[in-house]
Amino acid sequence: MMQSDTKKSLIVVAVCIALTGGGFFGYQQIFTKGIDRLPAKPCAGAVDRSIVADALPAARTADERGKITESVNNQFTFWCYVRTEDSTVSGEAKSGFATEEVWRQSYQGQRDGDPISVSVGEVKAIGLENLATVYVPCTPPQQADYKVERTHSLTANVRTIGESRVQGVALRQVLMDFAFQLTKHAYKVGKCKEARDFPDRLPRIQTD
Repeated sequence: MMQSDTKKSLIVVAVCIALTGGGFFGYQQIFTKGIDRLPAKPCAGAVDRSIVADALPAARTADERGKITESVNNQFTFWCYVRTEDSTVSGEAKSGFATEEVWRQSYQGQRDGDPISVSVGEVKAIGLENLATVYVPCTPPQQADYKVERTHSLTANVRTIGESRVQGVALRQVLMDFAFQLTKHAYKVGKCKEARDFPDRLPRIQTD
């Protein structure tokens, strides 16, 4: 009789463990896999989903959108966002007339931490605590040839709103990677005139 009761107790314990494990697995699938259900490259193919997952905490649902718009003066902007219930990573890559010097100066003295810079050739990037920006020369396809002497550029800005998965240097790196991929995609779909081979990724931030 004693052995029978012991067996029954063990069976009950095993069932409880199985149910608990199954419940936890079900919770993960239902309530934390929203980002995993996004396309492999959200924002119309602009960025890798893995970068989004590095930027945003797990969530039950997530949605995304990417589109390009054109203005009357032959400039273009590629817009992108990925959002969950509580967090968003968003950015835009916009063509314009900023020189590299003007672009850099606009991020000096920001309250969002001291700028960290990396570059590959003419592709420049700056990371702040909650913002990243990338600069590259780019002449829009409809720009008249007689205006080529004017500086033309493509600049991207990316930031998080709400909670982020990582903080500090790790967040700066994620946002810079996001901004770089956004710039690379916008350069292609915006049909910048200059032929350019982008690297696979930006250099990693160096820390002491």
